[in-house]
Amino acid sequence: MKVVNITFKFADGSPDQVLPAVEGESVLDVALNNDIKLQHNCGGVCGCSTCHVYIEAGMDDLPEISDKEEDYIDRAVDPRINSRLGCQCVVQGNEDIVVTIPEQDFLGH
Repeated sequence: MKVVNITFKFADGSPDQVLPAVEGESVLDVALNNDIKLQHNCGGVCGCSTCHVYIEAGMDDLPEISDKEEDYIDRAVDPRINSRLGCQCVVQGNEDIVVTIPEQDFLGH
């Protein structure tokens, strides 16, 4: 099983975190398994845009963006050319990935 590192950067200024990721895990899975808050209102099934992230490096190690994912990214706050949904960024295990988590609004928190 291939393992790479995902570096999580945070728009809110929190310190970076570098975590191992196994081939087949999503960026969302790695975040949640390591107590990194990343919204996921639909449960990680590409049904919303709340797990929106920016891929700063390693885009080639992720599956191509689907039309459905692209539609949801268009609804995200401040979408960019490197925007992806964390639930759809499944690690293939060939290169390290750098992700920036944008500012998030957690209702009721």
